[in-house]
Amino acid sequence: MLTTVYIGIGSNMKDPMQQVSRALQTLAKLPNCTLVSQSSMYSSDAVGPGQQDSYINAVAEINTDYSAAELLEQLQTIEAAHGRVRKERWEPRPLDLDILLYGNQIISTSTLSVPHPELSRRHFVLYPLAEIAPELALPDGRSMSQLLKECSIGELLKVAE
Repeated sequence: MLTTVYIGIGSNMKDPMQQVSRALQTLAKLPNCTLVSQSSMYSSDAVGPGQQDSYINAVAEINTDYSAAELLEQLQTIEAAHGRVRKERWEPRPLDLDILLYGNQIISTSTLSVPHPELSRRHFVLYPLAEIAPELALPDGRSMSQLLKECSIGELLKVAE
């Protein structure tokens, strides 16, 4: 059975726009997955401590028959192929792929939390997600319009691709 999944994509290293574009191309070719839609790319300031370059972000919608754990493993393999090495939280990264929503499921394991715990507070995720799925509701019933009202667009800018 296919599950609709939304994936957050971000990069602030090694030509971020190219990294996000390549990640979308890789997702489109991933076995057991179909890329349904993708948002525009957005530029945002980095979150967390220290000075970092701005991020390029997007959201992809896929249909997959991978379990959430299997998909996470596939996404981490893609990140590694793009040069990501996990050392510490909030560090700059060539590619970050996050499962934002996995169907209407709530998942809490040692390696995966879905919906993504920061989803409702991250404008760089919410606005691209709302672009491709404006009628979407989270498993707790909150709608995209409600979430957008509670999360300012701030400095988020749609970038020409």
